[in-house]
Amino acid sequence: MHKDSGKNLLIVLSAVFVILFVYIFADRDREEIRSVEQNIISPDLSGNIDLNKKVGSWHGSRIDLPPNVFNVDDNKVLSVVPREERWVEVDLSEQKLTAWENGEVFLESLVSTGLPWWPTPQGEFTVWLKVRATLMEGGEGRYYYNLPNVPYVMFIENAEIPRSRGYGLHGTYWHNDFGTVHSHGCVNLPTEVAKELYYWTYPMLSNDHRTVYSSNDNPGTKIVIHE
Repeated sequence: MHKDSGKNLLIVLSAVFVILFVYIFADRDREEIRSVEQNIISPDLSGNIDLNKKVGSWHGSRIDLPPNVFNVDDNKVLSVVPREERWVEVDLSEQKLTAWENGEVFLESLVSTGLPWWPTPQGEFTVWLKVRATLMEGGEGRYYYNLPNVPYVMFIENAEIPRSRGYGLHGTYWHNDFGTVHSHGCVNLPTEVAKELYYWTYPMLSNDHRTVYSSNDNPGTKIVIHE
């Protein structure tokens, strides 16, 4: 009888230990995830491509930058349709982006938005800054990332999501999993799609400029993100 009681006590204690172990480490993971803010905007917003930065990292994996990241392209206007007739829709449930022009589809593409613990914010936004290339860095521990020369970046904002949060749409060279969630909150695009959007959206770039901020005279394109 005492032998059985001792065995039962051991089983109970083992179960309690397992529960505590799982809770402590799961909570540690939750704290680590919660502590990770969206990308910190780089102080270098010149838009210049850094030819010396050819290696990045994503969640512990080395990322070699592909050649197309370093391509030099001429500024170009892809449409003469007025700004008011252009807007971009991001459907989170379908992981799809649609660019609309005068009520018709300009382009469509699969995208990768934020993982469940780093969700992409929903709402109506505008593009406040476009940069040809920039460093994106953030995360902590195993979730750390350092991605130089992220191409064709369109930063977005609204009244609830300030500029400092660093959300945007941009080209992607560190994965090809479009159609599934993957990011820390930004909208990841295939690089060639990002390039088209970059030159199609407002604010419009002046010749030879790699960075442009929105203004009253050159306001940003509307971006609508929804489920």
